[in-house]
Amino acid sequence: MTRLQDMATLAEEHDYMARVRAAQDWMLDHARMRVATGAQVAGDRYTAETLGRMLKSHVKELAEEPEGAPYFGRLTFTEGEHRDQRYYIGRRRITEEQGPPLVIDWRAPVSSLFYRASATDRHGVAVRRRYGWSNRSPIRLTGFEDEHLDRGEELGTTSRLLAEEIERPRVGPMRDIVATIQPEQDELVRADLDQSLCVQGGPGTGKTAVGLHRAAYLLYAHRRQLKRTGVLVVGPNPTFLEYIAAVLPALGEVDVQQRTLDGLLTSAEPRATDADQAALVKHDVRTAAVLRRALVGRLREPTDGIVLTDGSYRLRVTATALAREFARITTEDLPYALGRERLRTRIVALLQRQLEYHGESPNRKWLDKTGRSQPVTAILDRCWPRVRPEEVLAGLLGDADALKLAADGILSDAEQQALLWARPPRSWKSARWTAADRVLLDEIAGAIEHPAGFGHIVVDEAQDLSPMQCRVLARRSRHGSVTVLGDLAQGTSAWAAADWRVQLGHLGKPDATVTALTLGFRVPAVVLAYANRLLPHLKVTVPVVRSVRGDGLLDVRRTSDLTAAVVERVRAALELAGSIAVICSAERVNSLATALDGCGERVSVRPATEVKGLEFDHVVVAEPDEIVAAEPRGIHRLYVVLTRAVSRLEVVHTGESGGWDLPFHAAHHVARR
Repeated sequence: MTRLQDMATLAEEHDYMARVRAAQDWMLDHARMRVATGAQVAGDRYTAETLGRMLKSHVKELAEEPEGAPYFGRLTFTEGEHRDQRYYIGRRRITEEQGPPLVIDWRAPVSSLFYRASATDRHGVAVRRRYGWSNRSPIRLTGFEDEHLDRGEELGTTSRLLAEEIERPRVGPMRDIVATIQPEQDELVRADLDQSLCVQGGPGTGKTAVGLHRAAYLLYAHRRQLKRTGVLVVGPNPTFLEYIAAVLPALGEVDVQQRTLDGLLTSAEPRATDADQAALVKHDVRTAAVLRRALVGRLREPTDGIVLTDGSYRLRVTATALAREFARITTEDLPYALGRERLRTRIVALLQRQLEYHGESPNRKWLDKTGRSQPVTAILDRCWPRVRPEEVLAGLLGDADALKLAADGILSDAEQQALLWARPPRSWKSARWTAADRVLLDEIAGAIEHPAGFGHIVVDEAQDLSPMQCRVLARRSRHGSVTVLGDLAQGTSAWAAADWRVQLGHLGKPDATVTALTLGFRVPAVVLAYANRLLPHLKVTVPVVRSVRGDGLLDVRRTSDLTAAVVERVRAALELAGSIAVICSAERVNSLATALDGCGERVSVRPATEVKGLEFDHVVVAEPDEIVAAEPRGIHRLYVVLTRAVSRLEVVHTGESGGWDLPFHAAHHVARR
């Protein structure tokens, strides 16, 4: 039951808020003072520089923290470990000069009870209080709502303040959800660092937010380790990364790399485009074996021995001894470059024994000099030559015989033919690589030398990664954990996953825990029910998502003038709050953007291929038949498009269904909740 607060209690809350604001000002002033005096207390120059960077970073975080509510909840305990304690919970810890913190971080262990305590399992919590804040600057406290768990009161998703926060208009970048995290989401957020997770989440279930908040939590709980190894967030495109960019800084975490998968690749930008069949083969996991075979095929067993003159000694290593060491190393499954250095070390060791046989004791300088000597380098270059990824890949794509040798028994003749260049370049230096080639070059580079890894990787929209793209991430999480986020129903790539277990195997985490989120918070029930009619046609098995949102508008109408109808619906939407997106096929973007020119920054026209992961208050879908017809998995693309609206969805079309045979197209259908 919601408790209506009296004026005296609200006045006390305003006084506490003023105290918290004063503490925030003190924290910033104190941090600046520490920057000014830090150099004087450091023991040496290096320590002073390190301390200075750390302190300046802290000042920057405090000074640039976006204006927002300093706290969103409060817990009052009457039993257990925290008996008679009261904790305010916010995005970051806020303290005065002396005494306990006024606000504790949402990631602190006791804060988990704000999300998990219930009337049946209170954990000592008597009252859980939620706060309401104005959305305009300056932020001010507008009220609060209590749940007396000790009396059996529990609001759950019927909380008025929770509903207001969830249904707040969607303008600008993605916001954090610390005030609205649900118990099942909190369990995922607080999963330990050594645990890899896969979150199957339908539209509006908060899977992206869960992944980002887990990254923030892990940085809090394992800061020292992750500061050394790093955290990486991988998104499907730059637009998506811009959309989520503000979430982690709002949670006080700025030392996180956020990139697209292409942004991880170090090879040159693509200058050519693959035919569909070639792209499919290049993204197939079997191609990894072809590349590995081509790389290993450059090795040659030693056939000659080594003679090294060292002063008055002639040191010899026979071809048999060299071949024996070579064979041992090739069975050790080492990266190519490490194998070469291992062979160098073994050769030097054999030469060292020869010298020691004569009673000498070679030092480190001798060992290094011998390893770089001409006889040793010559045998390495013959048996284990240095190689560049571009050289290996060009040698395959430009030579039918080389490709056949590497792909025999792995790829069919037709698949090999699809890979071959029609007109090979003069050398690998002038090759025009495609986007898929960059993935293959990374595969070869990873076989030559392991890339630097991350302690934790969050990868969103993972259902759209090809097996070879998954391997790009697997190489970078070899000794770390991952949070895999996605929805099999929203798979739109030609190689989209149909089974999480298979995809997790490609990501190098076959034993990761798979959890489904089935409660939707962002997409209204009337919109979600409409989109869910597509699920039987998507050829994947996913749990149906149920929305908690009873509001929302769905309007499906037929028109003879699509552009005029879209403009009319957008102008009507401008009378309401929130962001507005017109989503259509790529071919219609320019014409609709021109027609809507002058409607303001709240309105954007976006191709269907670029809205995955984004949310808008009001969505106008123009000619869904064209979206379906534009690509082989167009029906999946339409499912994505129809679930981008978090308040109102309007579908405008000019004719009957163009082959997808679903009863969506009525002359005019309106549904409200």
